[in-house]
Amino acid sequence: MIKKIIIGCRSSKLSLAYTNLVVKQLKKKSILRSSKILIKKIKTKGDKFKDKKISNIGGKSVFCKEIEQQLKSSKIDLAVHSLKDLESIDDPKLSIGAYLKRNDPREVFVSKRYKKLSELKGGCIGTSSPRRKHQIGSLNSKPSIKSIRGNVDTRLEKIDKQLFDGAILAYAGIKILKKQKYIKEIFSIKKILPSAGQGVIAVQCRKKDKIIKNILKKINHKKTMICAKAEREFLKTIGGDCNTAVGCNAQIRRKKILLRTQLFADNGKKSFKAMLSGKILNPTELGKRVGKKILKKSSGYYKIKK
Repeated sequence: MIKKIIIGCRSSKLSLAYTNLVVKQLKKKSILRSSKILIKKIKTKGDKFKDKKISNIGGKSVFCKEIEQQLKSSKIDLAVHSLKDLESIDDPKLSIGAYLKRNDPREVFVSKRYKKLSELKGGCIGTSSPRRKHQIGSLNSKPSIKSIRGNVDTRLEKIDKQLFDGAILAYAGIKILKKQKYIKEIFSIKKILPSAGQGVIAVQCRKKDKIIKNILKKINHKKTMICAKAEREFLKTIGGDCNTAVGCNAQIRRKKILLRTQLFADNGKKSFKAMLSGKILNPTELGKRVGKKILKKSSGYYKIKK
């Protein structure tokens, strides 16, 4: 029996909420009920340098690297991440032991003054995502796009102060933090395709830690895992990083995976879409096929990152 387990996560309210959901699942499934569970808050580079572009301080790994280092050095036993923050290529010493059931992956428009994105005749919309920037432009080209960094609370505070006329955020984070009052419009996946892994909480462990891996199997949501693997393989195939304007979402329908993807040209002026369905038993094969298909479509407009 494990007497104590330490879970590492970012120090933001959202990360702590995600971690508490993991703890709740571990106790609900009668796992670690009598064990002492400690949550260790770890400040990442992405949290320390809130005003800098993610690409300038290390890319996607800025929200995970310090946590992964503590996991590898056995200072923590588990790590909780938002899946979209993790690199698509796994660290050879670590693995994702559990995917919690996916939260709503859709995007939302938050604003203090406007009810819909289409109402803006000017002003500015906040986002630091290249994908969202181009998707907003295709829906309403009138407002300017300004970078907005920080956790969900920080971004909503900037909306409250009307430093921005609105922003596009992930529905899942706002819902978990119970901040739905800020939501003015919810976009369908067909209208704004979210990022790969959006709405998924991933629990990471050491690859050789068999005890922890067996524990995490009991809270793993298989359908979410299948979709996540397809999305991550797609991202890996196209060499996607924090600068890649790419959307991706997988859903299980009638015992098959449907994978929708969208990739913008490096200059943002063109958009390419690819959608295929495949077998549930082989999500990575589907992700690879769709990745190759969209690379073929975008040849000459998108340069694969290596």
